[in-house]
Amino acid sequence: MYRPAHFAADEQDQLHAFIEAHPLGSLVVQTSAGLIANHLPMLWEPSGTHGLLHGHIARANTLWRAVTAASPVLVLFGGASAYITPSWYPSKQATGQVVPTWNYSVVHAHGTIEFFDAPDRLLPLVTRLTNQHESRRADPWAVSDAPSDYIDTMLRAIVGFEIRVERLEGKFKASQNRDQADRQGVVRGLAAAGMTDADCAELVRDP
Repeated sequence: MYRPAHFAADEQDQLHAFIEAHPLGSLVVQTSAGLIANHLPMLWEPSGTHGLLHGHIARANTLWRAVTAASPVLVLFGGASAYITPSWYPSKQATGQVVPTWNYSVVHAHGTIEFFDAPDRLLPLVTRLTNQHESRRADPWAVSDAPSDYIDTMLRAIVGFEIRVERLEGKFKASQNRDQADRQGVVRGLAAAGMTDADCAELVRDP
């Protein structure tokens, strides 16, 4: 990934937190049929230097048969993104030397993948995935709310995976190359366009 120095993000705790905040990953693998991408919610957990990623796919998805054990994979995690008009920069009035751009935040996770279908590994995985996303609800649903025989049937319809992350690289293209006045102008513009405070914080960062 092309990463000019002012947009590069390498602080590991920051990248881990980004993945946890944006858990839908684009899993890209090379197979004999070419490149294949799947979009899957994942769990990150600490282990070693860079951690592990866990998720599952449908058993009907041929990916798990097409990829050999310990195959290299790339997972892309994306956050907020927005078109940035030069009209938001105060410097436009001063010099006119401004152009449009696009701000975004992404993290790339490189590693190797292993698939598994043992029920004693799948059940804890789907339980953790469910709990992570249901925990914010006033009346959270739990895997145990469904009949156990139904859950057993659902588990037979999926295959789990574990990715051992070997390298993380982030790129937060967030107006760090603009002066403070221009960055503040972008924040005002994004807010007026309806962007949330959380997304604005991702899209405009101090150098």
